[in-house]
Amino acid sequence: MPVYRDEVVVLRTQKLGEADRIVTMLTRQHGKVRAVAKGVRRTASKFGARLEPFMVADVQLYEGRSLDVITQAESIGSYGALITADYPSYTAASAMVETADKLTEAEGSLQQYLLLVGALRSLSRREHGAGLTLDSYLLRSLSMAGWAPSFQDCARCGAVGTHSAMVVQVGGIVCDNCAAPGSPRLDPATVALLGSLLTGDWEHAQSAPDQTRAQATGVVAAYTQWHLGRGLRSLEHVSR
Repeated sequence: MPVYRDEVVVLRTQKLGEADRIVTMLTRQHGKVRAVAKGVRRTASKFGARLEPFMVADVQLYEGRSLDVITQAESIGSYGALITADYPSYTAASAMVETADKLTEAEGSLQQYLLLVGALRSLSRREHGAGLTLDSYLLRSLSMAGWAPSFQDCARCGAVGTHSAMVVQVGGIVCDNCAAPGSPRLDPATVALLGSLLTGDWEHAQSAPDQTRAQATGVVAAYTQWHLGRGLRSLEHVSR
C-alpha cells in the first residue's frame, strides 16, 4: 500500500476498540486526514503522547481502504501540555481546532495549516492574551476561507469612510445608507481593534481596554457563528 509522510497538527481524537484511536489531523500537504493510530492507548505506546490534540508532529502513514494508518510519529511542536496547563489557553485552542476542522476538507490549505500552527505556538508561549489570539485566529481563518470581513469601507456598497454599523450577514461594517434599522453600532475603538486583530497589529491590540476587547469578542463570535453556518461548541467554554 502507498506510504506517505507529512507534517500534521492534531485536531481531535476518538477511541477505537480497546487500544486504538482515530486521529483527525490537519496536514501540511494532504488537507484534513483521519487515520488510525494502533495501540496508542496502551501505556507502552511509543507515540501516543505525540498524537494528542494541539500537538504538531511529523507522521508516516499508509493508505488504507477506509482510514489511513499511522505507523510513525515524531514531535515537531509539543504544545499540548503547555496549552492544557492553562485554562484560557486550553479553551481558546479547543475553539481553534474545532474551527479548523469545520473549515478544511480533503483538499486542505497550506495557509490554514500554518495559521493554526502559529496560533497554537503563540498560545503555548503566552505571547498574547488567549482571547486576543483566538479572535485574531478566527478572523484570519475565515478570511482565508473566503469570508474576509471589512472593518473600514462599507461591506455592501464599498463607500469609503468611517462607519459604525455592524452587519455580520453582509460581511462587516456598513455605511448608514446600507445599515438596516436596529443594526448594532460599534465605537471607533472597537472597529480599530477588529482591524488590528485581522492584520496582526499586536501592539495596538494589546493596548485596548477590557471593554473594547469584550465588544470586539462579541463581534468576532457572531461573525464566526454566522459564516460557519453552525455553532462552535467550544466557544461556549472559552474563558474571557
